[in-house]
Amino acid sequence: MLAHNLDSVGEERVQAVVDRFNKDNGNSIKLVRQAEGEKPAGLNLIRRYDLAEVLSQPKSYIPLYGMMAKAGYPLKVGDLSNDLKAGVVDAKGRLVALPLIYSTPVLFFNKIALRKAKLDPELPPKTWFEMQGMLDKIQEAGYACPYTSSWPVWVHIDNISSLSGVPTMSKNGELTFNGLPQVKHVAMMATWIKSGYYRNFGRRDEASAKFKSGECAMITTDSREVDNFRDVIGVELGVAPLPFHDDIFGGRQHTMADGASLWAGAGYSKAQYKQAARFIAYLLTPEMQIELVRAYGQLPLTPASRAAARGKLLKDDDQTLQVAYASIDGKGAQPSVRVANIDPIRIIVNEELEAVWANQKPAKEGLDMAVERGNAVLKARPGLKKAQPF
Repeated sequence: MLAHNLDSVGEERVQAVVDRFNKDNGNSIKLVRQAEGEKPAGLNLIRRYDLAEVLSQPKSYIPLYGMMAKAGYPLKVGDLSNDLKAGVVDAKGRLVALPLIYSTPVLFFNKIALRKAKLDPELPPKTWFEMQGMLDKIQEAGYACPYTSSWPVWVHIDNISSLSGVPTMSKNGELTFNGLPQVKHVAMMATWIKSGYYRNFGRRDEASAKFKSGECAMITTDSREVDNFRDVIGVELGVAPLPFHDDIFGGRQHTMADGASLWAGAGYSKAQYKQAARFIAYLLTPEMQIELVRAYGQLPLTPASRAAARGKLLKDDDQTLQVAYASIDGKGAQPSVRVANIDPIRIIVNEELEAVWANQKPAKEGLDMAVERGNAVLKARPGLKKAQPF
């Protein structure tokens, strides 16, 4: 079985992949919904926001490298993109799960809006300072929503920290995202809300609908959203790396690759694991990697599929994959712990960000309180801060 908790569209897309595999392999994989509190299935598609729960119950899962080797399908980890292995390799660099549907945050913008504001649509902002000036002109051109963002914690805490070269968690496992770079960024966003440059529509992907409708001129969100934005009427799509703060020492660093990964559940027979391993090997073929990129707009996992994707998938005006790869910048696997991946802490951080952006408290106080409350959660549930899987 392959368990998931995707929405109906995601389920339909995964089912199509499963059906293709089953056609040649005797209907051996069944797609089911994950049931809370039940034993994991043989294969489990785990979204980034559920990863902390996996790491807190390692006995319920088995390392992918071990399962694949015993089944006769050894994984060549060196053939997989280093950029996408964040959080799914152990201390020895062995793959414990397959980073299947990964993306990184980028800036999408509507070229129509930029032209209306008398801005060059081929020169998107590189820094947040540049972006502020552009948002002012976009607002003057009549846009009530110059800029918005999906997944605020992932974009504005995890990835802004990464871009600035500062950690969100110390080596001792304590949250540290209340440093000067993060405080300055959150404070800047608060001034943007007051000025009408930025509008916050929710904690998940609610903002995406506002960009698709043409209401918002710019959005920061998953790079794989390109499939949702590409052919929208009234939106001429542009894409650029997530802006950075040019007054941070060391300059622009890199964003994080993150997403849904495949984990093997413990306690199944050799025959069941062999079929699961065959399915994973199937997913890693260049042909299927290309299909997955088509279906999800994800980053290809293997060098061969990356090269094939560049040749077959990208339209002349669509540079999303190149922008995404340039944004993560080949830095290799990053620590598995991200603030947005730990559900109870993400809720806390969202609450504190919303309080700051509602002008109820200053940015420093909000982030200090988020760190204090988050560390209390980690102290009570130490499994959540585990830095390496298994």
